[in-house]
Amino acid sequence: MQETIPAILMLQDGTVFHGKSSGKIGTTTGEIAFNTGMTGYQEVFTDPSYYGQILVMTNPHIGNYGVYSEDVESEGIKIAGLVTKRFSENFSRPLGTKSLGEYLVDNNKVGITDLDTRALVRHIRDAGAMNAIISSEILDEAKLKKMLEAVPSMDGLELSSYVATKESFYEGDENAPFKVSMVDFGLKKNIVRCLVERGCYVKVFPMTATLEDLLSFNPNGIMLSNGPGDPSVMKEQIKLVGDVAKCGLPTFGICLGHQLLALSQGLKTEKMHKGHRGLNHPVKNLKTGKGEITSQNHGFVVTHESIEKSSDVKLTHVHLNDNTVAGIEFVNAPVFSVQYHPEASAGPHDSRYLFDQFINNMKS
Repeated sequence: MQETIPAILMLQDGTVFHGKSSGKIGTTTGEIAFNTGMTGYQEVFTDPSYYGQILVMTNPHIGNYGVYSEDVESEGIKIAGLVTKRFSENFSRPLGTKSLGEYLVDNNKVGITDLDTRALVRHIRDAGAMNAIISSEILDEAKLKKMLEAVPSMDGLELSSYVATKESFYEGDENAPFKVSMVDFGLKKNIVRCLVERGCYVKVFPMTATLEDLLSFNPNGIMLSNGPGDPSVMKEQIKLVGDVAKCGLPTFGICLGHQLLALSQGLKTEKMHKGHRGLNHPVKNLKTGKGEITSQNHGFVVTHESIEKSSDVKLTHVHLNDNTVAGIEFVNAPVFSVQYHPEASAGPHDSRYLFDQFINNMKS
């Protein structure tokens, strides 16, 4: 059982919550965000798109099924810190290998628990996303406020380079019927799994790759992965994605990959008031008229206005809660992308058909 000591959470607007420590004793900073998922916390914590964020879990009990070595989306925890209502050190899952507390300590992650997460989430929903600090070693609010003032805004922050691969690697059967070049901006492992399951041999490239690098694999298609940070500042990657879009190969973008694809066509992105993070977000496919429940994790979004001005890109999916852009496709090329996570780990499988769509584009 982890020792718990007093801890403090301070938001950029001066709001303070008191609780107890969870995970490593220490101090951490980042943009505060909340996730509404009821399960899948280990997959969420290891999602590279959460890099630089202090995450509030709205489900009141976190840690109750421990952690398992296979339930990961990257090599380690990517969130900057964790906020929970009730943090369970005990777990009863037969496959569990250790407690969540031990897992946080192993990954040098600081958390806070035993505070009113409902009040905190209501505050974030009203006031919007902002930076925050958690500490279980410094309880002097004046010192914490000074430390918080030095934390950069997520707006204008490039973070993919901190989590994306530096070297190319392969996944799947080299004799598979399709070859896919994947650009890693902060890749979730399940995206690759979904491709391999559908008969793809995948070569994952670093975000610094060129179009020539991607084409050297002789791929049937190209995928653009998810990732963290502000897409508008990634000028070299926007140029790369623009080159990809013109090369004629079927292309599929997810989350940050979707945003970079839009920016490469002259569309605009903007920071959201509080973002979308959870496993239960409703999306409508405008081509079929069908709805799907989706897994989402993003704080930036492509603007409707810029799509309306484009003759080359059209809207394919919308988020039903706030009508924000959830998917686009090119008018004259086999290129499409979505803002949400069709690989959904954790989350529902309603959107897995998008991988089949990508496969069909490569077939034809």
